[in-house]
Amino acid sequence: MSTFDRIHLIVLDSVGIGAQPDANNFVNAGVPDGASDTLGHISKTVGLDVPNMAKIGLGNIPRPQALQTVPAESNPTGYVTKLEEVSLGKDTMTGHWEIMGLNITEPFDTFWDGFPEEILTKIEEFSGRKVIREANKPYSGTAVIDDFGPRQMETGELIIYTSADPVLQIAAHEDIIPLEELYRICEYARSITLERPALLGRIIARPYVGTPGNFTRTANRHDYAVSPFEDTVLNKLAAAGVPTYSVGKINDIFNGSGITNDMGHNKDNNHGVDTLINTMGLPEFEKGFSFTNLVDFDALYGHRRNAHGYRDCLHEFDGRLPEIIAAMRENDLLLITADHGNDPTYAGTDHTREYIPLLAYSPAFKGNGVIPQGHFADISATIADNFDVDKAMIGESFLDKLV
Repeated sequence: MSTFDRIHLIVLDSVGIGAQPDANNFVNAGVPDGASDTLGHISKTVGLDVPNMAKIGLGNIPRPQALQTVPAESNPTGYVTKLEEVSLGKDTMTGHWEIMGLNITEPFDTFWDGFPEEILTKIEEFSGRKVIREANKPYSGTAVIDDFGPRQMETGELIIYTSADPVLQIAAHEDIIPLEELYRICEYARSITLERPALLGRIIARPYVGTPGNFTRTANRHDYAVSPFEDTVLNKLAAAGVPTYSVGKINDIFNGSGITNDMGHNKDNNHGVDTLINTMGLPEFEKGFSFTNLVDFDALYGHRRNAHGYRDCLHEFDGRLPEIIAAMRENDLLLITADHGNDPTYAGTDHTREYIPLLAYSPAFKGNGVIPQGHFADISATIADNFDVDKAMIGESFLDKLV
């Protein structure tokens, strides 16, 4: 019998909590990640006030005193710890896949110098459109359309760029390249990037509208991912008849594998929280697992090295946390975590190799405290344990610590 009827997992995308022991093996614009600390450096440089996460126990997670994020609670309402990544990567898909129980021993490919000519030429031949070579490099998604959007409106060329993630992104003005055409080109790009030397995690369609100097990306983004190479706990749950609900880009990250109910993409973090709360209120959601990603921390502020914006985004989520808790039922479990770091005070614009926090709260808890430090996949092992299904490749359950 399940300990909790429903489990709600929220990933605060990129909200890391300090460099892992192996962080110096990962480099950011030539600087090893060993001194990165997303939450610690935000707190130290611009201040951080997250009383609702602090109440659960965020400040009780063991960490160097000099980088203490928020004050510790003498009597927190939940259980907390930090978790270490074992997979060889620090990208979104690697983090999420490991959280769901997989060990990624061969990282996806990234292209800091842009994509090889062979890929661009194939896309040109398929689409009948030229590719703007000057955009072919790691680029801010808003900057690249500001820089090349006017040219695309004149010529109809494709804006193809990448980022710190193993992704190929195609930006297209909806009035110049219709959505159906953009999606078809992205599907082709997906088909030619499924194996090395160009094994990419995602192809992303990035439509936008507007006029030069006033371009805006639309909600018609679409991600073309690869399916996990082995069953995750999502698959184990679905096969056992346990409903799984995805909010935000979760469905894209897992290519729909193991998702029984996709609740759609988020327009922003607040919209994602609204969708989660609405999902929690569904009368048919009596038992099961919801999985939410809130990406604004990473996409809008981490990669753009905007510490003030990142802090404000954390404050905004913290202000919504009481609504999420109010939507919980007595026998629900809420887990809040991250998938990697993205220290906005650090070098470059890449993710950072960090521990992730774990906050656990349930109205049914009788106790509180710090549980032993573990690994990302322990989350999925705990979920599997709760719903009496097999775990995936890796992970150890901490369910018996949540009392």
